[in-house]
Amino acid sequence: MSKQVQDAYIVAATRTPIGKSGRGFFRSTRSDDLLVAVIQSALGQVPTLDPAAIEDAVIGCSFPEAEQGMNMARIAVALAGLPNSVGGITVNRFCASGLSAVQMAADRIRVGEADVMIAGGAESMSLVPMGGNKPAFNPRVFERDENIGIAYGMGLTAEKVAAQWKVSREAQDAFALASHQKALKAQQDGEFADEITPIEVVERFPDLAAGAPATRTRTVSLDEGPRPDTSIEGLAKLKPVFAAKGSVTAGNSSQTSDGAGALILASEAAVKRFDLKPLARFVSFASRGVPPEIMGIGPIEAIPAALRYAGLNIADMDWIELNEAFAAQALAVIDSVGLDRAKVNPMGGAIALGHPLGATGAIRSATVVHALRRHNLKYGMVTMCVGTGQGAAGIFERV
Repeated sequence: MSKQVQDAYIVAATRTPIGKSGRGFFRSTRSDDLLVAVIQSALGQVPTLDPAAIEDAVIGCSFPEAEQGMNMARIAVALAGLPNSVGGITVNRFCASGLSAVQMAADRIRVGEADVMIAGGAESMSLVPMGGNKPAFNPRVFERDENIGIAYGMGLTAEKVAAQWKVSREAQDAFALASHQKALKAQQDGEFADEITPIEVVERFPDLAAGAPATRTRTVSLDEGPRPDTSIEGLAKLKPVFAAKGSVTAGNSSQTSDGAGALILASEAAVKRFDLKPLARFVSFASRGVPPEIMGIGPIEAIPAALRYAGLNIADMDWIELNEAFAAQALAVIDSVGLDRAKVNPMGGAIALGHPLGATGAIRSATVVHALRRHNLKYGMVTMCVGTGQGAAGIFERV
């Protein structure tokens, strides 16, 4: 028997600050611990919700191995103190893993198979490197020219997008500078306060005087990536890192990062039963494939599909979180789809804020949900390109 489609509402949404990988404040913090912190924080936003009503947790991760392996979702649910009845599944769509987790959780509710779900994403690029600890492409990828792009580094795909869409180095650097400037202003104005859960970081170091290990604790509450000393002159001095005569540099690319995000979704019945206050409604989602060697243009295909499923036009979008994997691909998407630049990443994007891969979709979903409410806007979108040639887009409505 078919079930009637029902609405899925976001009733809680939060994220950690984003740390720089390798040398940042989360360099020694496990991603599952970050996930536990945001799950607990999200639950704290809905004190009237019975945790036993939660059906499942869907968590995105781009490289689910080592410290973030062993089905991190289920482990985090247990460590967060949720009842044993709450399940957990870790999913992977690379950079769109967190957004796909939100979509999958919403779909369980929309088809009537659940009333309350947790969705999120977590990634430590400090502890698990890009590509994982043992990259091993299927050799068949290299047998046909049309498949070789699957093995391309992300930077090389950005160079191909820059060349094909004629995105200049100057335009990329200007976009990168604007990302930092917007992020810094948003931090100064307290724009991120609603969405960020402060995290206590314990640092261990040798106390030579005492001859014993020592610890110190600090609380982090702001993203680590935005740089006040960023300038167009400084960006122009950076050398291309992916092609000798290219235009993609470390300065106009997203930062590798650590972080996590979590949302709680509920049906209308659960909203009424537990006296919850919806923050937003999950409207639609679309994913589309594109040639792997130009994976950055994925949103060009995914955005129109998500709009069509929602019965909306691009002009209806009031706030757009376009993940800035690279300035080159972001500019290609903006110009090709006809996005209003004033609505794209008003608080900066991944070039300044960072991109913890599988967590980013959940993190930026939290950004959109809170931004729509704070600025009294109606529709918001999260969209990103995806490694190996995909794009994804999700639409949210403030309620």
